[in-house]
Amino acid sequence: MVYANEADLLNVALFGVTAKEWRDNNPKLKGNIRDEASLEQLVVLSNLESINALLVNQGQEQSIRLTQLNKVAITQLKSLLAGKSIQKLK
Repeated sequence: MVYANEADLLNVALFGVTAKEWRDNNPKLKGNIRDEASLEQLVVLSNLESINALLVNQGQEQSIRLTQLNKVAITQLKSLLAGKSIQKLK
C-alpha cells in the first residue's frame, strides 16, 4: 500500500493524475501511464523517485513532497524539452 501511494504521488507530481484516474480516462489504451510516457518524462520520473526517497528520509509530509516534486518536474521537463542533448538518446 505504501508503494502504491508513493507511486501515485510521483504520478500526480509529473502527470497530474493518479494511475487509476489515467486508466479511467484512457480505457482503450493497454498498459499504464508510465508505458505511455515520453523519454523526457521517464528521465524526470527517475529523478523524482530519487528525490522523493531523500524527502521521505528527511521526514517530509506527503503534501509538502508533492509540491516540491511538482516544481522539480516542471523545471526538469522544461530544461529537457528545451535542450538538444536528450535527442541523442532517442
